[in-house]
Amino acid sequence: MIDETVDEIEEMQTHSSSTVAIKAAEALRELLERDYATVEEYLRSLERNSSALRRANTSHASLFTTQREIVARVTDADPADVDAAQDATAAAIDAVVEDVETAKTEAAANALELLPDGATVLTHDFSTTVLEALEQAAHDGRHIDVYVTEARPRYLGRKTARTLSSVDRVEATLIVDSAAGVYLDECDRVLFGMDCIVDDTLYNRVGTFPISVTAAELAVPVSVLGAGAKLIDEGFAFENDFRSPSEVMLEPAEGFAVANPAYDATPTHLLENVVTDEGIQTLP
Repeated sequence: MIDETVDEIEEMQTHSSSTVAIKAAEALRELLERDYATVEEYLRSLERNSSALRRANTSHASLFTTQREIVARVTDADPADVDAAQDATAAAIDAVVEDVETAKTEAAANALELLPDGATVLTHDFSTTVLEALEQAAHDGRHIDVYVTEARPRYLGRKTARTLSSVDRVEATLIVDSAAGVYLDECDRVLFGMDCIVDDTLYNRVGTFPISVTAAELAVPVSVLGAGAKLIDEGFAFENDFRSPSEVMLEPAEGFAVANPAYDATPTHLLENVVTDEGIQTLP
């Protein structure tokens, strides 16, 4: 199962990083059914399998942090025998999964003060945290207009627009990525999800950087929403994912190359704040 999950994570190109982190954590339950002669053997197996899961997608910080936390919790428990080690692993998995699931909801709730009644916002790609914030605002009786970029080449923004179309009090308008500059001047705020923030750089779906630069030129504040576990200060090196050229164009490229990066890098000085389950952090 763990090997299958590694393969699946490598192919999970349209899922949120939270979904990936939960799937990887749950995959470690397979170790609870195996027999081990010693605690040391079990801990080596836990570390080896956790490392394989982390390596399956080196662009997802939440995958990295949750796997590291599970291993640390079990190791710090200093289990006396294999049964105790497996019990500690089960408890660690439960705790991590609960943290991932609740962090998104808490981050969305903290973002509500940025979404007054009548606000117009622009969002890019498909962020479950951004969606939950908009849904919560609408549930509170607020009317929100949302411009949604298509997020080429996989068009995940269309999924966002379809989801918002079923939310009362939210009026969604789908636009092509290159039209962001036309509509940003009508917006009160830009809302992004995030893959991760490492030091002074936001890594997110490609297209985030040019929208942020345009927003800065037009004095439109940019907010980033996500779990606090996605803010990394050490131990994680982001690696971009370069996908198949066929996502960009189906016909053969004759005489030219096709580049298809999944993410881009946005300096955090272009952001007004970062909203996590721990609150709103205003950036200098």
